[in-house]
Amino acid sequence: MASCCNSMRLESFFSAAFRSSKLSSNATPILSSSHLYTHRFPLKRNSFSVSHSPSFTIKASSSSSTTITEPGGIKISSVPTKPIEGQKTGTSGLRKKVKVFMQENYLSNWIQALFNSLPPDDYKNAVLVLGGDGRYFNREAAQIIIKIAAGNGVGKILVGREGIMSTPAVSAVIRKRKANGGFIMSASHNPGGPEYDWGIKFNYSSGQPAPESITDKIYGNTLSISEIKMAEIPGVDLSRLGVTKYGNFSVEVIDPVSDYLELMESVFDFQLIRSLLLRSDFRFAFDAMHAVTGAYAKPIFLDKLGASLDSISNGVPLEDFGHGHPDPNLTYAEDLVNTMYNENGPDFGAASDGDGDRNMILGKKFFVTPSDSVAIIAANAQEAIPYFQSGPKGLARSMPTSGALDRVAEKLSLTFFEVPTGWKFFGNLMDAGKLSICGEESFGTGSDHIREKDGIWAVLAWLSIIAYRNKDKKPGEKLVSVSDIVKEHWATYGRNFFSRYDYEECESEGANKMIEYLRDLVSKSKEGEKYGNYVLKFADDFAYTDPVDGSVASKQGVRFVFTDGSRIIFRLSGTGSAGATIRIYIEQFEPDASKHDMDAQVALKPLIDLALSVSKLKDFTGREKPTVIT
Repeated sequence: MASCCNSMRLESFFSAAFRSSKLSSNATPILSSSHLYTHRFPLKRNSFSVSHSPSFTIKASSSSSTTITEPGGIKISSVPTKPIEGQKTGTSGLRKKVKVFMQENYLSNWIQALFNSLPPDDYKNAVLVLGGDGRYFNREAAQIIIKIAAGNGVGKILVGREGIMSTPAVSAVIRKRKANGGFIMSASHNPGGPEYDWGIKFNYSSGQPAPESITDKIYGNTLSISEIKMAEIPGVDLSRLGVTKYGNFSVEVIDPVSDYLELMESVFDFQLIRSLLLRSDFRFAFDAMHAVTGAYAKPIFLDKLGASLDSISNGVPLEDFGHGHPDPNLTYAEDLVNTMYNENGPDFGAASDGDGDRNMILGKKFFVTPSDSVAIIAANAQEAIPYFQSGPKGLARSMPTSGALDRVAEKLSLTFFEVPTGWKFFGNLMDAGKLSICGEESFGTGSDHIREKDGIWAVLAWLSIIAYRNKDKKPGEKLVSVSDIVKEHWATYGRNFFSRYDYEECESEGANKMIEYLRDLVSKSKEGEKYGNYVLKFADDFAYTDPVDGSVASKQGVRFVFTDGSRIIFRLSGTGSAGATIRIYIEQFEPDASKHDMDAQVALKPLIDLALSVSKLKDFTGREKPTVIT
């Protein structure tokens, strides 16, 4: 199991959930729950020592701003600006280093370009939501976004207290309050702090990420932008719940937890889960990684479900995630992994990422791959989760995700979809009533309760399944464990051995040349060709036609699919902020139950060696080893 460098280590797993003694004197715990939000909590800065700019202004690039209108008593100015290169969104919004976003008008240009790209009916006098994961620069960015929204005629902004709101919660609030859309300030699972990453994306009225038709327009408008419309209003106090009005524009600071918690209570049987967490023979652990789910862990797992305080670790959201990398995988959630593989480790462990939309699931000395996780949730949803009591409508996965979910769909006679990487591709299917449960191998799992992947939802789904399987177990009887559930699933459906190799921050030139080389290889490939001991069934560069609106997404990953069902896939990730991340996905189906306990790296070694050989990765990138192995 790979381990992260010392600078990325998080504090000891069984530290008190809201402990601050390890923080330096300028540490900023951003408070986190509906219970705690009823009290004023002193917000300080985080565990880095830098001067933090008290305010950011939108600056004119060439001449002074001009007052263009004063509707409803608000003075709105036209601030001249010029296009800035490099503002094309990736898989999930625009992500760059913090220092890039802090450049003059960098964020402002993108926000104004967004408004220039939307039909006026989508934002004029409308309600928009604003939230984020609490990372460095969110406070300043929130004030910029609020002023530009007011300048463009937005009627109201709903913003989470202190700017905090998880990505799933933003989607939930948009849907519940019938908002026209929302801004999410997050670079997801990427590190935070002055030297690291920041990001912004826009979700539409159904709560789903903006489609490519909109993000392409945004990029086009960043290339021609000449003015920013900014309301000259004071900065909003985001620490106090309530409404602040400026003429016809208002900002309402809301509890970031309550709407989401209410939704979770409507999806799951909280009493069933509570009965599991209160058992003396069951131990639960959740690592919030000093990220946004720390704001949700106490009100959900502790206050509502009865978990003990020491079951939550790293539960205070910090602007730099406690010097950690908030990516819930075997490398960056190392402390949780070590705890779960301890001889006396908990029975169930989970972690979530920076903005709360990803998850990792672990049993005692047992890792559940994301591909298996979504398949197992789908297979057990109807009996264990009230929301699905009539059965799922359909299932879907991203193309690189293993075929484990396909086999569940086939057995349950459910419609199945294979889509490109990016949660936005699931949204249309959900809105059309074709899809209920879906997932990505990149630790993203969710359903149509919202239009984003949802880390806490996945944890609650697993707790529901475990609780359902053990509801009749008396004290002293052996409980059905996470590993039992997974191995029973494999016995029924077969095991899809799966692994992903990530090579982060490669030189873009070499990475792009490698992908172009593979595309050329694919174009010349023929069925029946031999690749070592494997026979090629087909090779292509995955393309997807949306069955709802007919839109086409091309060049979504180079695939080599062999006659035995094995697959090798190569992609450049769109979620990084610098350089290029190469992802290699390796999968092999094994129906023989006697081989299901093999280590995945052992079972997949011939395919892994083949992938590295076929791609010439070392030649193109100079990389000897992956950054992360999943």
